Amino acid sequence: MDDFDVIVVGGGPAGSACAGGVSRAGRRVAILDREAFPRTKLCAGWVTPGVFTTLGVEPGEYPGGLHEFDHLVIHAAGMSFRLPTRQYSVRRFEFDDFLLRRSGATVIRHEAREITKHDEEYVIDGAFRAPYLVGAGGTRCPVYRNLFREVAERNSALQIAALELEFPCTWRDPRCHLWFFEKGLPGYAWYVPKAGAWLNIGVGAIAGRLKQGGQHLHEHWSRLVAKLCRDGMLDSEPQAPAGYSYFLRDGSKPLQNGRAFLVGDAAGVATRDLGEGIGPAIRSGLNASRSILTGVPYSPYHGSGLSLDEILRNSALRLLARAVFRLLGVTNRDFAVAG
Repeated sequence: MDDFDVIVVGGGPAGSACAGGVSRAGRRVAILDREAFPRTKLCAGWVTPGVFTTLGVEPGEYPGGLHEFDHLVIHAAGMSFRLPTRQYSVRRFEFDDFLLRRSGATVIRHEAREITKHDEEYVIDGAFRAPYLVGAGGTRCPVYRNLFREVAERNSALQIAALELEFPCTWRDPRCHLWFFEKGLPGYAWYVPKAGAWLNIGVGAIAGRLKQGGQHLHEHWSRLVAKLCRDGMLDSEPQAPAGYSYFLRDGSKPLQNGRAFLVGDAAGVATRDLGEGIGPAIRSGLNASRSILTGVPYSPYHGSGLSLDEILRNSALRLLARAVFRLLGVTNRDFAVAG
């Protein structure tokens, strides 16, 4: 059996951030992931400047493809406007691999299944053992399934369903476009150009509200593709999208159980206003590493507020954006997008 100080199940941004924080302190850390990296990951890949600040990396130092936006194009209630803000897009294929290699942890390709606790240590499939365990395996994380499901049942009202596709595309419009609440969609659609002639498009919404309204996400996907083709943003209809789901943050659930922690999508840390996941995932991983090293209580959301507050540095713009959302009948608790 292989022994470590910390085992992290899942090699995405949250797992890599946690492993890196503990590894830099001299601990023996293993990351278990069923996939070989680099691997394809469905995600709009929207990264705020705050993510690079949290990582201690200048955008210019990032070795992967990085596309910069100096504004977002927002479409809502039949209106369109530019939102001045500096943001970036990345390909998760590259970004996650960069973070994993940077973590300094021992990376093992293994699909964790059975997790038990013996003599204050966690044992994974009878092959790996450590006194600390971190679940970073996304919505279907085996750490959640084995150790948290009964004590931290997820809130279905906060589940987001998404359809998206990332594909090679010589895009003509270099700007990021977001369409909110079109045709009753309880969420938004997006068009995110990426470096190296890649494009990500998708739709995301609160799953329960879709069902209540008798809507199907594929219908909204078809409307988005038709709109992009009609407006000359796509030359032809792309291949079929893929789907996934995740959960927005719910502060009422315990995300630490003994020396086991949940981070990233396994914990459901995406913001309640815009559903941003990458930044909060990285911060939750670093917060877990801090708790492991110092014993301070685990606070998964520390350092992660509303996405609007990070996207809109200008306070007047933040107030204006929130006012628009309120006029549309949207609150911070029930407004959600995917990405």
